Amino acid sequence: MKGPLVVGVDVGGTKVAALVVDGDGVTRGRAVRPMAGRSDDGIEPIIGAIRAALEAAEVTAAQIGAIGVGVPGRVDTAAGVVGLATNLGWRDLPLAQLIQDELGVQCGVENDVGLAAAGLAGHEVAKGARSLAYVAVGTGIGAGLVLNGRLHKGDRGMAGEIGHVIVDPGGALCRCGQQGCLETVASGPFIARRAAALLAAAGSADGDHPILRGAQPITARTVYEAAAAGDPIALAVADEVGRTLARAVEALMLTGDLDLVLLGGGVAAAGVTFLDPILDELERMRTASPLVAAMIPPGSVRALPAHFDPVAWGGVALARSLVRAGDPDLHGGTEEEVVARTSLA
Repeated sequence: MKGPLVVGVDVGGTKVAALVVDGDGVTRGRAVRPMAGRSDDGIEPIIGAIRAALEAAEVTAAQIGAIGVGVPGRVDTAAGVVGLATNLGWRDLPLAQLIQDELGVQCGVENDVGLAAAGLAGHEVAKGARSLAYVAVGTGIGAGLVLNGRLHKGDRGMAGEIGHVIVDPGGALCRCGQQGCLETVASGPFIARRAAALLAAAGSADGDHPILRGAQPITARTVYEAAAAGDPIALAVADEVGRTLARAVEALMLTGDLDLVLLGGGVAAAGVTFLDPILDELERMRTASPLVAAMIPPGSVRALPAHFDPVAWGGVALARSLVRAGDPDLHGGTEEEVVARTSLA
């Protein structure tokens, strides 16, 4: 076995997932916990998910070499502090230290989509692309960027915050304080709200409608499941969101001259029902524009498999880099090289 067990953690707006992985890249344990009901510092579900993953792996925290955590928002990686995570309500949270104090294991923290992008850059799914973006669509929307083989974070560590680019100046108020951000017209909460509004307008807001599934709360998942079954209201929402995201992807690819965009996150887990409207809109753009046809060829925008945990696997890579920093005989090379070549299979 090459190196000790490590833990990778994906902290999202609605859930946290943790993986225990050995030195050969084999997953020994996995656990998911909801973020609902957390306190202001939010570490209870994170600690709970890590402990549950350790239990599934039949190991203790004392057997873990390090923990790597991906969180949405601005992160001071050196200090392990989450400076601002809008969708979690965190500001200046010393997350790495809190986890270390609770579990007694060294911990590193990084922006979630950036961490995922760095890990994906070395995976076979990227097919050797040296400039790519990982776009996560869930409670929020964000992108991690790898340019010319290197993770691009920006001077303030906020590169890729496309969810807070304004696309509708007169639109809804975003949690960031602006109006009409991309998150307000294409994220999971918007999908649920939009479907509810269309149902009400159509006089179909009762438990018999496929989107409601017997009066259950409307979620992005129920909307896409209804769309997959052919419901016209759900299909209209999926098409609207797909067109919006296609325009965002186009802007990202043209701005960064990217080879590849990989889509993931809770909403993207809907698979072809989520992806097809995006691809259809991109094809319309190619037909209308030789520039788009040249810069965004077919196959350059794809969705990751629903079972894929790119952020948690990026956390595994970060944890391995922490272990390597304490033992130069393990995993030689720079931290970026270690992250980039980590297997996510």
